Amino acid sequence: MAYDYIGLVNDINRRLNEVELTSDNFASAVGEYSMIKDSINSAIRFVNQHEYEWPFNHVEAEETLTAGTVRYAYPSDAKTLSINSFRIKRDATLGNETRRLSILSYEEYLDRHVDAEYNTSDNTRSLPRSVFRTPSLEFGFVPAPDKAYEVVYEYYRLPINLFNPTDVPTVPEQFRHILVDGAMHYAYMFRGETQEASLMQQRFESEIKSMRSLYINRYDYVRSTVITRTGSSVTSAGVT
Repeated sequence: MAYDYIGLVNDINRRLNEVELTSDNFASAVGEYSMIKDSINSAIRFVNQHEYEWPFNHVEAEETLTAGTVRYAYPSDAKTLSINSFRIKRDATLGNETRRLSILSYEEYLDRHVDAEYNTSDNTRSLPRSVFRTPSLEFGFVPAPDKAYEVVYEYYRLPINLFNPTDVPTVPEQFRHILVDGAMHYAYMFRGETQEASLMQQRFESEIKSMRSLYINRYDYVRSTVITRTGSSVTSAGVT
C-alpha cells in the first residue's frame, strides 16, 4: 500500500473491518469515512505539536534582498526560524563572498540602527553584517543592502493537512505505524469505544517519545570551554 493519504486511510479501514476507499470515491466519502480521513490529519498535527523542530520539517530557504529594504516577511509555513543560520551567499557577479550574519536583538536594532529604514541615502547601504527578527514575524538586515544579495537561512515548517488521495505526510514512512495508531485513537473516540481509545492514546504517546529519543535527544559532542594557560600552569584540572 502506497504511503499517502488514501493509503493511511485504508490502513484504518482495514483495522476497523471497513471497505477500503478508492481514488474514485475518496473525495466524496462521508460519515465514518470522513471521520477516518480527519483522524489521519489529527494524528499528524498531534505529532508535530509535540516537537517544534522535527528534522523532517526542516527547510533551507533563500531570500533575494532588495536594495534599501531592511525588513522581510517570514515564509507563510514557518513554525520556528533559526536566526543563527542566516548567511549571505557568495556571488561572483556582485563581488561578495559567503558571510555568516551576526545576531542583533530587536531592542538593539531599534536603539542603534532603526534609521536605516528611513534614510534613503545610498551612503548608508552596503553588504549586511547582522540580522534581527521582529515581533511581527519579520526578519531584517543591518546595514540596509545596497545590492540584490542572496540570503540563505533555515526554518522549521508547520504541518500541512492532507487533502488529495496522493498527498504524502512530511512524517517519514518508517513512522507510518505511529500515525495509524494515533488515528485509531481518534477513530475509537468517534465510535464511543473509550477503553480502546485510551489504550491506543497511551501507545501513541509512547511511540512519539521514541521518535524524540531518535531525532531530538541527541548530543554529538560537548565543546570544552576550559582555558589552558601554559605560562601560569592553569589546566582543566585546576591550578598547580
